[in-house]
Amino acid sequence: MTSQVSRTTEQADGTVVGEQRKPGGVKAVRRLDRVIIRFAGDSGDGMQLTGDRFTSETASFGNDLSTLPNFPAEIRAPAGTLPGVSSFQLHFADHDILTPGDAPNVLVAMNPAALKANIGDLPRGAEIIVNTDEFTKRAMQKVGYDGSPLEDGSLDGYSLHPVPLTTLTVEALKEFDLTRKEAERSKNMFALGLLSWMYHRPTEGTEKFLKQKFARKPEVMNANLAAFRAGWNFGETTEDFAVSYEIAPATTAFPVGTYRNISGNLALAYGLVAASRQADLPLFLGSYPITPASDILHELSKHKNFGVRTFQAEDEIAGIGAALGAAFGGSLAVTTTSGPGVALKAETVGLAVSLELPLLVVDIQRGGPSTGLPTKTEQADLLQAMFGRNGEAPVPVIAPRTPADCFDAALEAARIALTYRTPVMLLSDGYLANGSEPWRIPELEELPDLRVQFASGPNHTLEDGTEVFWPYKRDPQTLARPWAVPGTPGLEHRIGGIEKQDGTGNISYDPANHDFMVRTRQAKIDGIDVPDIEVDDPDGARVLVLGWGSTYGPITAAVRRLRGAGEAIAQAHLRHLNPFPRNLGSILAGYDKVVIPEMNLGQLALLIRAKYLVDAHSYNQVNGMPFKAEQLAAALKEAIHD
Repeated sequence: MTSQVSRTTEQADGTVVGEQRKPGGVKAVRRLDRVIIRFAGDSGDGMQLTGDRFTSETASFGNDLSTLPNFPAEIRAPAGTLPGVSSFQLHFADHDILTPGDAPNVLVAMNPAALKANIGDLPRGAEIIVNTDEFTKRAMQKVGYDGSPLEDGSLDGYSLHPVPLTTLTVEALKEFDLTRKEAERSKNMFALGLLSWMYHRPTEGTEKFLKQKFARKPEVMNANLAAFRAGWNFGETTEDFAVSYEIAPATTAFPVGTYRNISGNLALAYGLVAASRQADLPLFLGSYPITPASDILHELSKHKNFGVRTFQAEDEIAGIGAALGAAFGGSLAVTTTSGPGVALKAETVGLAVSLELPLLVVDIQRGGPSTGLPTKTEQADLLQAMFGRNGEAPVPVIAPRTPADCFDAALEAARIALTYRTPVMLLSDGYLANGSEPWRIPELEELPDLRVQFASGPNHTLEDGTEVFWPYKRDPQTLARPWAVPGTPGLEHRIGGIEKQDGTGNISYDPANHDFMVRTRQAKIDGIDVPDIEVDDPDGARVLVLGWGSTYGPITAAVRRLRGAGEAIAQAHLRHLNPFPRNLGSILAGYDKVVIPEMNLGQLALLIRAKYLVDAHSYNQVNGMPFKAEQLAAALKEAIHD
């Protein structure tokens, strides 16, 4: 199932068109530099699987890509309704890209609800492939269509491809011993085959995937393979699709190396495993399942061969309690959750601050408050991460910027936790967790050495010459206390949440000691060695846009658009949110205006204003979706000229 271009010509607009000579006709091949595709249907239509497979083949082909899965919170949302629509958007290109794209060039709509829920995002001229079998009177009325949008002229501004996907799938599978309902389930594979033909995607990986996934159900496996191939052949032979498209590999976008497609949660899981190996410590995950963090638990449970132990606890409190116990026992300890779980874990995070033990608290942020929007993204847990504990309980906070960057962020969180003996909050979000992009697999020598020395004997001499172990005697550089593994002879010491005496670790209610310990714990966090923030400012701009976390892609795409239009704007992006980089204050002071886009109501802006007395301007969005580059570019242009 490969195609050959026998002739190409350069058009006036730069588009390259080739002719694909086939027995039975000639079809043109149009070469594009990028395309944005959105698959949409009921949550039971397999849109996420379809998108995942198309993405995997696109990654193996060598395109740069970015994805945006979007699905209901319900496991099986009401069929045929607008709230029940599930979609998967993929942006792929022959050059470096940063976002899943603002507006799809192609929409595959499996039913009327999918069309109505997504048509507003399409630019005029976009291609729409609709499953006409689902456009029944009842299905259309359910979503508010008085008549068929396929016939009333409302789609005249688009390139419409009406395809009876269900009928064609059932016809392709008539030789199999399947009921009509069972056969209809493969219509997503028919659609995937059609899109694979349209965009010259490899097919071997998908066929291998289907053979492995349904190896124990040969009838289902063969049906899905047949539907996939039928979709590809339909595109090849039908007259409705006269043009297919080529997007060349992004050969200049990536440094030399071995790449794979990776989601943020998978990258984070791999980063945690790598950190445990580099630290030469067993990895322990104590977790309670919660969207969108559960994938990390699922993935880590597969890696017992790397010394990983996973514990699915009965609740959030038990999960972090077990993790803190593992940290006390000498493991690289992790707990994963989302915003509601962070609230429940707060007391134990405070205990970890008091005990001064390394612990990674991974928060995959989602829409709130309370249960909020479980499957939608948000950045509204920053202040909770900073201050969401009783008393003065400071913790370092770091945030990855892209799905692939979650790997490096996990290693950095582990470095800080192990070096400074402190819990660390890692703030990812649903956009990064579920989105994916190409990731260069690092060489082993590129990974940091995270090995630590456990306490092995006495570390203090009393006035009478007796050698003893003081559990709170600190490293003069890092202020970290020694890490003593339980059971080591002579290192017995008291732990618990009541205030400790400096040095000895004995219980202390002395006011002066408490003041000293509070200030010491704060000084330890303030003294963490973090890299200076880098500023991208080639033109000596007057305005700086400052971001953190997953806003990196949309902000960078917006900055590129503005600079391409001749505007001068500077960009900086924070990974370390507590402590801030030491040069941040001087950087901010060098600009007339600082704009901070956030998917919250201005939490980073609040911190920046408080610490640096900078009149930072917030640009905020809390609709459960990532920023669009065009939207940000317009806001930043207004800030430049205000």
